[in-house]
Amino acid sequence: MNSYVSHLECAYSGKRYEAGKVHTISEMGKPIIVKYDLERIAAEVPRSSIESSKEPGFWRYSPLLPVGSEKNRVSLGEVVTPMIPLENSTAIFGVDAKSVFVKDESRLPTGSFKARGLGMAVSMAKELGVSHLAIPTNGNAGSALAAYATRAGIECTVLCPDNTPEINVRETQMQGASTHIVNGLIGECGKIIADGSDEIDWFAVSTLKEPYRIEGKKTMGLELAEQMGWSLPDVIFYPTGGGTGIIGMWKGFQELIELGWIDGKLPRMVSVQSTGCAPIVRAWEEGHEFAEYWEGAETISSGIRVPYALGDFMILDAVRSSGGFAISVTDDETLEMQNQIGLSEGLLLCPEGAAAVVAYRNSLESGLVSSSESVVLFNTATGLKYPMPRVYSNIDKNNVEYSVFNSK
Repeated sequence: MNSYVSHLECAYSGKRYEAGKVHTISEMGKPIIVKYDLERIAAEVPRSSIESSKEPGFWRYSPLLPVGSEKNRVSLGEVVTPMIPLENSTAIFGVDAKSVFVKDESRLPTGSFKARGLGMAVSMAKELGVSHLAIPTNGNAGSALAAYATRAGIECTVLCPDNTPEINVRETQMQGASTHIVNGLIGECGKIIADGSDEIDWFAVSTLKEPYRIEGKKTMGLELAEQMGWSLPDVIFYPTGGGTGIIGMWKGFQELIELGWIDGKLPRMVSVQSTGCAPIVRAWEEGHEFAEYWEGAETISSGIRVPYALGDFMILDAVRSSGGFAISVTDDETLEMQNQIGLSEGLLLCPEGAAAVVAYRNSLESGLVSSSESVVLFNTATGLKYPMPRVYSNIDKNNVEYSVFNSK
């Protein structure tokens, strides 16, 4: 098939760029986004064809994706990620939580939502003939890029800050990337890549520095709409670092409306950050269009440890346009909630996912959301990638004390 892409454009100025060519950021230094001939899609692609699609996971939405040739779709067996109701968490929230769902992105290849964006970026790199990709990462993006690039036969270099979870660094290397640890933050890793682009001739797939990761992340919103019968929840809580996901979903919702595939009120978008790194929250509270760099960023939620987001104005626009808000939570709250959800629901959330649950609980208590509203909380990765408490109970097989099994 040919893609339905009409052109690309600067997300800030609207300046048009030609499709089918390699692009980074716009002349203004802002992200470039993909635009589609939605009128043609509406005329040629019935919504029912999506519902009956046999394509794996997010590739079922291929008419709304930029990859033109089916042979360039790089796949690792993507799935539609489940919506899991929090049925046993009434005690945690103080209200019946049956209208609250976790969308569990941990079921994707490499165990995180990064498979969506990097799968799309790698597929477009293959289509455009790019031979070497490079990325700075706090963890999950590196392993996703490594896996998809290796699958596509594209060389891959990954730079990780020295406080990246060790398992992320190791899995990235094991999946084929040339992997390096840097004594700095993600922005400093990105600078090394940018400064070395002429000498090494790699192409940076840093967050929002190419147009296609947004298109992959957009599929979270498309998938959510289809799962809910082409309707949407009242509120979405999304852990926000670089913000590609919240930007992508908001873009996807606009496209679905224009296609006539959904109608009605769009969800309030809630950007969730850590008190140790909350540039979007601060900008939202102060009414700014852009977010200032967050000095001394530190949080256990490594995926949202992003002190500066290139698409800050796009995140803030999605939050404000939707009537949503931005909220930060502490690491102590996050760890406690991660444990509580494990004990009550059997879900091993990543810290970022647990932060979204904390944000919902705190928003419920403060009246920012109502218990009657339908809510989706994004768990962006498997908790298996993060440190977990040790088990201290040891049993001597020759002298079993059964009192140890009495939990009361």
